[in-house]
Amino acid sequence: MEKTKQNFWNTPLTKTRIQKEEVRLPEMLLGYLLGPFGALLSSGIYTAILQNYFTDVLKLDLAFLTTLQLVSTVLIVAANLIVGQLIERTRTLAGKARPWILLSALTLSVASVLMFLVPFEGTAKMVWIALAYNLFYAVAYPIYNTANATLVPVSTRDSKKRGTLASLTNIAGLGVMGAGSMVFPILVSFALKENQNLWFLTMLAIAIFSALTIYLQFCFTRERVTEETFGNAGEEAKGPAVSVSAQFQAVVSEKMWWLVMAFYLGFQWTGAMKNGSMTYFCKWVLDNSFFGNADAWGASQSLLSIMGAVPMAVAAVAIVPLCNRFSKRIVTMAGMLLGALGGAIAILGNGQIVPVAIGVALKCLGSAPACYMILAILADVIDHIEYKNGIRTDGLTMSIYSSIMVAGTPICNAVFSGLLNWSGYDQAADVALGTAAQTETVKAVISGSYLWAETIAYLICAGLIFFFTIEKDLPKEQEAIAKRKG
Repeated sequence: MEKTKQNFWNTPLTKTRIQKEEVRLPEMLLGYLLGPFGALLSSGIYTAILQNYFTDVLKLDLAFLTTLQLVSTVLIVAANLIVGQLIERTRTLAGKARPWILLSALTLSVASVLMFLVPFEGTAKMVWIALAYNLFYAVAYPIYNTANATLVPVSTRDSKKRGTLASLTNIAGLGVMGAGSMVFPILVSFALKENQNLWFLTMLAIAIFSALTIYLQFCFTRERVTEETFGNAGEEAKGPAVSVSAQFQAVVSEKMWWLVMAFYLGFQWTGAMKNGSMTYFCKWVLDNSFFGNADAWGASQSLLSIMGAVPMAVAAVAIVPLCNRFSKRIVTMAGMLLGALGGAIAILGNGQIVPVAIGVALKCLGSAPACYMILAILADVIDHIEYKNGIRTDGLTMSIYSSIMVAGTPICNAVFSGLLNWSGYDQAADVALGTAAQTETVKAVISGSYLWAETIAYLICAGLIFFFTIEKDLPKEQEAIAKRKG
């Protein structure tokens, strides 16, 4: 008993506040909603505005941005895979993912402000941006995101509760995307503009908020499946962790694992392409005369963000009950088809804000089941693999999931930067002169990135998820796992 009391993870500052075996409201709200919201807030802002900050505020060369984002992707993927295995080999009283959540309170908050503190010019500025970019995306963000993704499958064996936790985590992620795309464009267009000091102070305040909420997440979570797997929740785990090769053999032999990863790749990367091109679409393609001023692109972007966020907020109430009744597979497939219909309406809107906004609203409503349930779907796949192979593959699966998520933004931004460069995009063009200054090729590239790519992907993803068939037998498989553990 004395040894347990002296353990670092059993001190008043580091001991979990969650003592119940059942998942209850404080754990849901603080551990899986508020915590991830604060942690991911800077990333949500980056997704909405970072590309525009690089091109239109820092005036960085488009070729440099394309190279930076493509090269960084290699580091990002490697970092996620490494972090996944570090998590798998972390065997503490606090679990295997939660210690890395605690570390992120420092690393993520510090790294999130460095790109807005630019003390150099010329080549030195590009070097600084490259280092700061990779400290965030290839170090700090993989540590948090992989650990955060791992929390859902190790939180509980209860598939319905897992669905609720996955939904809350993804509501947090979508909430920060909404905050980044609704609030920040207005803040930028009317207040921050090109003032580096204001950019830095704003991001510093967000970083402090992130550190506090990440600590709350650490305190109000618990890894029940990890405790079960390790044996005794009151002692540090003993024995070797599952090897990378064993995890790899288990996942690559499971077709359902491949199906879900392909689904998520198409869904996430085309979403990243849409998010990275949204500001440009509102500046150069959308008819902003609805607000009486061609410079009102920030208001237009906020309107489209609101039209997307409201249906998803409404859907958050219904998705879990619908999935419990009809299955994650059916609800997600129906959502993808609805999203594709919304995309088609937005495309046919031809830059007119009303039909585009209606189409965006339907598209976001259709995306809600996939957004909210992807972690629960992956958790089901992990349990299915455990039933067939006798080992947990949380570390490898969630590191690959996190790689897909994090790498999507730089890869798609790099592709978009390259397309802009190829199309002749003029970084110095006046927003008010957009119709005359920007070519039809530029507009086609922007429209394709914002509307077409995601719409086509939704049709493909609907076909993929139709073949996801493990939910029906999962309760029996979980019973068999429990019997093995005795």
